[in-house]
Amino acid sequence: MTLVLESVTKEVGAETHIRDVSLTLERGSLNVLLGATLSGKTSLMRLMAGLDAPTSGRVFVDGKDVTGWPVQRRSVAMVYQQFINYPSLTVYENIASPLRVARLPAAEIESRVREAARLLRLEPFLERKPLNLSGGQQQRTAIARALVKRADLVLLDEPLANLDYKLREELREELPRIFAASGAIFVYATTEPSEALLLGGRTATLFQGRVTQFGETPRVYRSPDDLRTASVFSDPPLNTLTARKRGSTLSLDTGGDIHATGVLAGLPDGVYTLGFRAHHLGLEHRGTGIPLPATVSVAEITGSETFVHLDSGDHRFIALMPGVSRLEPGTPVTASLDQRRLFVFDESGRLASPALAQAA
Repeated sequence: MTLVLESVTKEVGAETHIRDVSLTLERGSLNVLLGATLSGKTSLMRLMAGLDAPTSGRVFVDGKDVTGWPVQRRSVAMVYQQFINYPSLTVYENIASPLRVARLPAAEIESRVREAARLLRLEPFLERKPLNLSGGQQQRTAIARALVKRADLVLLDEPLANLDYKLREELREELPRIFAASGAIFVYATTEPSEALLLGGRTATLFQGRVTQFGETPRVYRSPDDLRTASVFSDPPLNTLTARKRGSTLSLDTGGDIHATGVLAGLPDGVYTLGFRAHHLGLEHRGTGIPLPATVSVAEITGSETFVHLDSGDHRFIALMPGVSRLEPGTPVTASLDQRRLFVFDESGRLASPALAQAA
């Protein structure tokens, strides 16, 4: 199965939820929809599933125009953020329920349920009821019920968002293996860049109902086409500052001028936005780096890392430091930014130079 969205737009009243989206999803692929809450991920999934019809544009399955076809006419399964299981049924019967509705033979039901239980590691729990399961086991049951249908398209709408950290990590590790064994088109929605990177596959970044970029997940992360994509694919938020280039001089809006070297030296004169992730901002100034005088606002210690929030002029930057850094608020520091680790965007927000697109 190949799913193609061609210039799809969805309007609800005066609001536009999806704006001119074109995507091609291939059989056996894992596709991540990455974006903030209300960026359009669920709306796009509903159009893929046939739960909603686009206001304009078309949807194709294997070259056939299925625009407006209801979900009942499509081979689709969906798992929601709020996992839904029948509390009075065992895990086995929960998984088997869509197959019984489809009136499949008993032997086929047995075979499919056992296969899904093996993939999801639910075999020891088949006779239990959902209330006797952990949250992760309940969500795996919901995913197994989707997989057992052997649908051509499986949609997972933030399926791990309501689980605690340990359970999320457990399922994040298992899902790529499960996806690879299925052969269906998987679409997985998340707000977390780290989850997209862990899952791999291909990622579409969404902002205000638009897909800003779609491609192999590592490439979209390392080489964003524009400022919106870089911002969507950064957590903590992308640090940015404005710089004006004149000749070999780069004037920063945090104050001070620096000498433009490397690829920066070859850019035309003009105004640029410099983008950089937290782990590319150091607190020890080195001669080759861009110095950023700042004051510590707060240091958040997570255990193995410390997020240091810095005030520099009217800017707030975040630096990620390894280990425990006990920096008191108000401490003056000079942060250092490696010019080789910059995203440089022009005034329209587009990446200014492909040579600068390796700042992961």
